[in-house]
Amino acid sequence: MTEQDTGILVVDDEEEIRNILRLLLKKDGFRVFTASDGREAMQKLFSEKPDAVLLDVRMPGLDGMEVLKKIKQIDNDLPVILITAYAESRQAVTAMKEGAYDYLSKPFDNDEVLWIVRRALAERQLKKNIKSIDTRYSGNYSLIEQMGPSDKVARLVAEIHRVAKSDFSVVILGETGTGKELVARAIHDDSPRAKGPFLAVDCGAIPENLLESELFGHEKGSFTGAERQKLGKFELAHGGSLLMDEIGNMPAGSQAKCLRVLQDRKIYRVGGVKAVPVDLRLIVATNQDLQEMVLREEFRSDLYYRLSEFTIHIPALRERKDDIPYLAKRFLDSANAELEKTITGFTDEAVEKLMSYNWPGNVRQLRSVIRRAALVAVDVITEKDLNIKRAATPGMAFSPKIQGTPWKNASLSEIVQQSVLAVEKEVLTEVLKFTGGNKARAARLLRVDYKTIHTKAKKYGIEQIGRDDDETQAE
Repeated sequence: MTEQDTGILVVDDEEEIRNILRLLLKKDGFRVFTASDGREAMQKLFSEKPDAVLLDVRMPGLDGMEVLKKIKQIDNDLPVILITAYAESRQAVTAMKEGAYDYLSKPFDNDEVLWIVRRALAERQLKKNIKSIDTRYSGNYSLIEQMGPSDKVARLVAEIHRVAKSDFSVVILGETGTGKELVARAIHDDSPRAKGPFLAVDCGAIPENLLESELFGHEKGSFTGAERQKLGKFELAHGGSLLMDEIGNMPAGSQAKCLRVLQDRKIYRVGGVKAVPVDLRLIVATNQDLQEMVLREEFRSDLYYRLSEFTIHIPALRERKDDIPYLAKRFLDSANAELEKTITGFTDEAVEKLMSYNWPGNVRQLRSVIRRAALVAVDVITEKDLNIKRAATPGMAFSPKIQGTPWKNASLSEIVQQSVLAVEKEVLTEVLKFTGGNKARAARLLRVDYKTIHTKAKKYGIEQIGRDDDETQAE
């Protein structure tokens, strides 16, 4: 639903207030209906069928609280935002108990009104999307609640339902932080395998020499340290679903063995000679373009065609900004509960920042930003509390050092070499932060060997970033 299709009913006995709100909302693209008292409001409710109501509390005749009760009896999901000059906390509590969505006091702030209206409409759309989904796949309710009420999320859920009932292998494409594991789990929960296990393995976080043991298991004594038999993820997921995350980082040798498993439906544990039958649904996720990797001969074409029976693309948060007001409120509510605080909302500047920011880390980054802001905020989250900074542009690490005239004391080749070293350090630092210090995964992402990563990290003094559980195993 577009804003042009969205109707707002404004109810207030003061003509000036009605006109201000009508012009404000129309300028923002909404259709606006007005009523001067409670009785007219009820008539407009039936004739215009608005998507939200701005309702004055103190009106002659049928007052706002009575109108609120009647509206809730007719449509409990219709968001009603009360506006009053009498901002008493007791009255606010009473209004919330009666089902009011939110509470504004006169004189109101225009941007705050628009923010609350958009947020209310987003939650109403969420409820509509949930009700429009067939009750047979109620497992996806959680997915909608976690990702947002936008039409793009609704279409995503429809795709999930379409493929879930089959036994197709699925490729999930999406940037980091978009919720690829959430989607994979929704596919499993909506499938005939829902009662079976759901397992996930990150192919980029496991050293190459241990990946096959993790996937296929190993027999006791098959290699140094194998003190007992271990079942792999393929075997443990028997009867259910297995998510292989960051499949693009899987080494070529493991790709070949994975293809064989898909074709034969059986695995051999490392060091074993007995075939073990497996029955599972394989779901893979990646933030890389596997087709491009196939063209560059970095990913097996036969494995790609075997995996990509159905492809789901998760839109980035910047592509579905309608979800930001809903998600920001949900994360704030969660943070308030966790921190035992009562942060009431966001300043106008904070709202503008949330809506205009590009969110390179997607929903995961938004949650982290809101959670941190709630920790430092006092009553309301400000732009300063958000502490959102524009991400550094790769390759610009050298720019601070070339201020002034560096060429006076260095040759061109020396300046270029210093720039290359600065960029190399910046890239390596960012990748190690991304992998949580896992050098084996960083090596695969940067397409260099593990020893190169280890040596350069030591050279630049950045080898202690995050955890590095793979170090002793990979050396």
